[in-house]
Amino acid sequence: MRSLQFTAVNRITLVEGPPPVAVPGAAVVAVRAGALNHRDIWIKSGQYAGLKYPCTAGSDGAGVVESVGAGVDPAWVGREVVINPAMDWGAREGAQGPGFSILGMPRDGTLAERVLVPAVQLADKPAHLSWEEAAALPLAGLTAYRALFTRAQLRGPERILVTGVGGGVAAMAVQFAVAHGCEVWVTSGSREKIARAVVLGARGGFDYRQTGWPVEAANTAGPFDAIFDSSGGAGFENLIDAVAPGGRIVFVGATAGNPASLPMRKVFWRQISLLGSTMGSPADWEAMLAFVKQHRLRPAISAVFSLDRAADAFAQIERGGQFGKVIITP
Repeated sequence: MRSLQFTAVNRITLVEGPPPVAVPGAAVVAVRAGALNHRDIWIKSGQYAGLKYPCTAGSDGAGVVESVGAGVDPAWVGREVVINPAMDWGAREGAQGPGFSILGMPRDGTLAERVLVPAVQLADKPAHLSWEEAAALPLAGLTAYRALFTRAQLRGPERILVTGVGGGVAAMAVQFAVAHGCEVWVTSGSREKIARAVVLGARGGFDYRQTGWPVEAANTAGPFDAIFDSSGGAGFENLIDAVAPGGRIVFVGATAGNPASLPMRKVFWRQISLLGSTMGSPADWEAMLAFVKQHRLRPAISAVFSLDRAADAFAQIERGGQFGKVIITP
């Protein structure tokens, strides 16, 4: 069996090895497509906690159940599935427990011809999705759904800003918010990516590289009821200026690092809520899949590569050239 492994910092290797064997409570899935996330980039570059080498990459995957272990309903065999990458969430809906982990390190991930996962992580693949679209959904869809609906509590047709559109999570956030009836705007350093977000249903966007873009946004769209962010960094203070009094800023990452400062007086005086969000619970997962099926949403696909061209797939994300998800097929 072929698998793509992290073997050292900045080293990914296509290796041959024995296929996994179903153990009690688990299933072996023959992978039809997987997808990359920024998490994979951080693991590759040695910037992720709890690094373990070697380890098979990949948190996103879709495929066909090939075999199951003892205690698993044999009716799963032969079914087309997507895999929930949020492992061992814990008992509380409010936050993940101490045993929480994400598929693809330390547990071997989906960028392989087969993957072994607990059967509780399986769900039927939405029938309207291709293999590539299904593989694009799990981590990005779960993260965006929880951030918008569980944490930010979107309430009908609000005005929302999605920052740094281009990555898979941000693209899914645009699609979810549009389907929910929101007026959606975006930021990007690329006019092309803003245009692609408009195709997904956004009203328009703003170039975050331009000084004073929050003023332009206020004049064009008005203040935002909610802002979805995954970057953080020096630009985070701009979001506090762009959000409406009583508004919410929900953030799911910090790809640009920590903000240099936080203007607390603006935050408390304007009654702004700052909401952190990570992945999602099993309840979020089920609700996300139901939402995707109801609205027949299709995740944005940037490019599809074979396992043999995995280095090119990583390079596209590392240079920020993607819009939507980068897919890898066995």
